[in-house]
Amino acid sequence: MAKIPEVNENTFQQEVLSDPQPVLVDFSAVWCGPCKMLDPIVERLAKEWTNSVKVVKVDVDFSPTIAMQYQIMSVPTLILFLGGQPRERLVGYQSRERIIAKLQPHISPLRP
Repeated sequence: MAKIPEVNENTFQQEVLSDPQPVLVDFSAVWCGPCKMLDPIVERLAKEWTNSVKVVKVDVDFSPTIAMQYQIMSVPTLILFLGGQPRERLVGYQSRERIIAKLQPHISPLRP
């Protein structure tokens, strides 16, 4: 599967907040077990949503300012940004079906 591009404090503004398309940000950490379990799901969604949603990762250990700004209290946390604003948040490991169900109302067209 494709590796999800990583953004950091230097690239977050341009890659997430200024991007006109929906952006799903996967806040995670290398040491996080549930994050590793979620990785294949997020990678699959990124591949399926290639033309609908941009998917990126933020490592909270390397970008603590972003993590604090968006009040990331535990990882993994997924946040969907629309027009530079956070619209939906999922905390902890989530099934693919749950992620799709929570994000689908915000994105169109979305193909599971």
